[in-house]
Amino acid sequence: MRIAVVGATGMVGEIMLKVLAEREFPITELYLVASERSVGKKINFKGKDYEVIGLQTAVDIKPDIALFSAGGETSLEWAPKFAENGTTVVDNSSAWRMDETKKLVIPEINASELTKEDKIIANPNCSTIQLLMALKPLHDAFKIKRVIVSTYQSITGTGVKAVEQLENEYKNEKGEMAYPYPIHKNALPHCDVFQENGYTKEEMKLTKETKKILGDESVLVSATAIRIPVVGGHSESVNIEFENDFEEAEVRKILSEFPGVNVQDNPDTNTYPMPIYAEGKDDVFVGRIRRDYSQPKSLNMWIVADNLRKGAATNTIQIAEYLVENKLV
Repeated sequence: MRIAVVGATGMVGEIMLKVLAEREFPITELYLVASERSVGKKINFKGKDYEVIGLQTAVDIKPDIALFSAGGETSLEWAPKFAENGTTVVDNSSAWRMDETKKLVIPEINASELTKEDKIIANPNCSTIQLLMALKPLHDAFKIKRVIVSTYQSITGTGVKAVEQLENEYKNEKGEMAYPYPIHKNALPHCDVFQENGYTKEEMKLTKETKKILGDESVLVSATAIRIPVVGGHSESVNIEFENDFEEAEVRKILSEFPGVNVQDNPDTNTYPMPIYAEGKDDVFVGRIRRDYSQPKSLNMWIVADNLRKGAATNTIQIAEYLVENKLV
């Protein structure tokens, strides 16, 4: 497999390379791609130095798969150029997610929809991925009517600039601000830009992407997204109303049997998911599973995952693995 990693110098790009190495993805040739200002820079992968190349050079090489994590504008401009040259693009930006002609894929849920004709495949939003990993098996079992979700999102979802802002604030030093306010000792109810309806773009992604991935417009989702001074991953407080009733033990069993979900749920031993333990792992962790006594057929739970791994890099590479294993590239 001839693989290009587009955005190789960025935060997610670095994790992609790490995950490719960990999972021993079958690479025969690797191309590390970034913007013109990074061309010529050297990056080490599995003990060998690779020189960063530009986008047009990468298109001309015609790799089998291009793993994109270079921002929406870059994806809109360059993904079609790769695709026209026969490369299959797996894109981690928001550029193609709601395009009706593109598949939005979480491999454990809907990879079976992919065909050889899918030349641009969209990776969902990080918050959506971890939410859907827990919702999908429960939707199949009890049919979801409505979801209320509050997210507590890591600064790594914003990027290097946000990590630097937090580090500067720890040290009480002035520096460039990724956010309109301090993030240290704070919580910002503001992820992405505000829309006309009063919700942020991030909150609406959770609504729209959930419907598309589940293939069910009847599932109602209302979200509030909050940025917190955490590095390890995103957390979500989720309230679900079902059409059919459930037993808590059955919910735990269904979730624990779903691939990629790890149930951590024992109040007696203070066992519950936390980003400090999710960091660096590929599983989605679910806990605090309990009936909502204020509303019939309703459930509360807490979901945590490393947003740079399953929420971005790992999910992208799992899609590529599926393409290879099923001879779709």
